[in-house]
Amino acid sequence: MLIKHRGSAPVMDSSVFIAPTAVVIGKVQIGSRSRVMYGATLDSEGSRIEVGECTIVCENAVLRATARGNVEHPVVVGSHVFIAPHATLLGCKVEDCSYIATGATVLQGATIQSGAAVAVGALVHANTVIPRDFLVPPNAIAVGDPVKLYGPGEQEAVANAIKSVRFATTAFDIETEWEDRVSRYRQATEVRSREFEAHFGDVVLRDSDGTG
Repeated sequence: MLIKHRGSAPVMDSSVFIAPTAVVIGKVQIGSRSRVMYGATLDSEGSRIEVGECTIVCENAVLRATARGNVEHPVVVGSHVFIAPHATLLGCKVEDCSYIATGATVLQGATIQSGAAVAVGALVHANTVIPRDFLVPPNAIAVGDPVKLYGPGEQEAVANAIKSVRFATTAFDIETEWEDRVSRYRQATEVRSREFEAHFGDVVLRDSDGTG
C-alpha cells in the first residue's frame, strides 16, 4: 500500500517490488530493483526515507524516520543492503553492502558503515557508529563512538552507556532525568502522539489489491 503523507507521496523505480501487504508512507524514495516484502513498513513521518538500489527489506521490517523541532532523523539506506525480517531501523543511516539481521534494532542518529553487520537480536543504540566491516554479535548492545559492546546481563554498564548518548533527547527531544522514568515515558508518548496526529490526513494512493 502506498500512502501520501504530509503532502508527499512515495517515489520509486518501476523495477521495485512492493508486496501487497507492505506499507510505504510519505516522503520515501526507493532505488531500482529493491524489494519491500510482505508486512514491511516504511514511514517517513516529518522527515524522509531513502533506499538505494537492489536493497532488500524483508518481511515485517520497520523503517521509520522522525523529526524533533528543526532536527530531522531520516532513514538513509544505501545500495545492496539486506534488512532481515522483523528488523527495526529508526532515524538512522545504513551504508552500502551492510547486513541487518533478523530482529536487530538500530536507533536514531546511528550509522552502520559499509560492510558492517548487526547480528540477530542485536541493538545499536542512538548516535552509535558501527565501523566498516565490523560485526555486532547476536544479542549484543552496541553504544557509542567509538563503539563499545555490552552483553544483555550488564545492566548497570548498559544504563550508564545509554545515559551518555542522551537517547531521550535524540529520539524525543526531552531532557527528563534518567531516573525519572514515569515523567520520561509520559513525555515520550505525548511527543509521538503529536507527531503521529498528522496521519489523520493520510491519503491511500494504492491499496493492497492494486486499486485506489
